[in-house]
Amino acid sequence: MYIALRKHKIKAVYEGETYTLIDGFNFQSSCYERQSNGKKDMADRGNKKILPIKYTPDFIGEDFIIETKGRANESFPIRWKLFKKYVNENLTGITLYKPQNQKECDAVVELIKQKRNELDN
Repeated sequence: MYIALRKHKIKAVYEGETYTLIDGFNFQSSCYERQSNGKKDMADRGNKKILPIKYTPDFIGEDFIIETKGRANESFPIRWKLFKKYVNENLTGITLYKPQNQKECDAVVELIKQKRNELDN
């Protein structure tokens, strides 16, 4: 994706910004569970600060965001939906692209160029 953008002189920053999708909070109840590494028995792991959920897309341009994804991990679909909701509510005028192979990366470049040509005319 980087090479395709550069070849067509489309400016984009790699991992240029991290967006907070859900703010952190203080969990003020008890919560009995094992440690995340699976060691030790269940214990009260509540009454702690829960970290925010953040998302850093691969490329950010003036009017687009590109997330290149070959194979998504288990948490990606949920994070992607949350990011789409964030874009919908906070980043008007931004187009999202999610190519998964080189052919799709090349298609994204053409879509960006086409959209910009339409705006110029």
